Amino acid sequence: MVFEQRVKMSDVARTAGVSVATVSKVVNGRYGVAQATVERVQQVIHELGYEASLGAQSLRSHRTNVLGILVAEFEPFSTELLKGASREVAGSGYQLLAYSSGDGEGAAIGWERRSLARLSGTLIDGAVIVTPTVVETKHGFHVVAVDPHTGPSGLPTVDSDNFAGAVLATDHLLSLGHRRIAHISGRPDLESARLREAGFRKAMADAGVPVDERLVRVGGFRTETAASTAAELLALPDRPTAIFAGNDLSAISTVDVARGLGLGVPDDLSVIGFDNIPESALVDPPLTTIRQPLQRMGAESLRLLIDLIAGVERDTHIQLPTELVVRASCRALR
Repeated sequence: MVFEQRVKMSDVARTAGVSVATVSKVVNGRYGVAQATVERVQQVIHELGYEASLGAQSLRSHRTNVLGILVAEFEPFSTELLKGASREVAGSGYQLLAYSSGDGEGAAIGWERRSLARLSGTLIDGAVIVTPTVVETKHGFHVVAVDPHTGPSGLPTVDSDNFAGAVLATDHLLSLGHRRIAHISGRPDLESARLREAGFRKAMADAGVPVDERLVRVGGFRTETAASTAAELLALPDRPTAIFAGNDLSAISTVDVARGLGLGVPDDLSVIGFDNIPESALVDPPLTTIRQPLQRMGAESLRLLIDLIAGVERDTHIQLPTELVVRASCRALR
């Protein structure tokens, strides 16, 4: 595959029969160019497909009109957020840059700092950072955090009601008659994981059902680690009759493990997840889960960022509600 060479300002000037300085004035909206010349230069720009480089634009105006969404990796959670943000950016006058740090599963502390150092000031005017560990921004550069590791801490934040969602999930299993309920928790360093476990414990306590600590184990929000945790739980002589997994990926992994052990879902084991990623409705059986409005979270985070850049005064912590989505992976205890 051969890519055409980037069109330069000098190419526009030569084709339009004007100086580079004149093209620069037209591109930057400066005075001193006859209207007929402006129209001719703009036509050539359109025909040649000329675009000013972001770096050059930033040096001239200190703005690129590009907003970034920074993630440690592209997985179902961040992908859904991106869908919402991409819809919100339409008509805003901004473009959207999705950027992965490349740290992937390691998600090392400080990946955001490295990403911001590469992008801020020259490529993007502000950033939405998904599940950040630590954020340090230079003065005048706006950042919005989605579901930060430590929860809201002064940084503009968008998240969902993890605690209430976990209560809903656990109450649903309790309403079906389950008492021996396990919880596969998320990453210990994530506030969302802590809140989901806290909601699980609160619902159990309110129902007067003791939590068997052997049934509360870390799954890390990842398919592989959740699978090993689920296998340990289901190998217990008095295995749980239901499992509340900390996210949908963990729940889907749990269903796979149960099937591999010859257990039917939901006949032998009820499973409920959290997030409502698209995959949750496509598995067999379709997964009962707690819906986080992920695309709305992405849209709200981008709108908050745009408002902050514009100097609009508004609340800087947006918490969205969660809700129970009943499908086929849970049933009443027989």
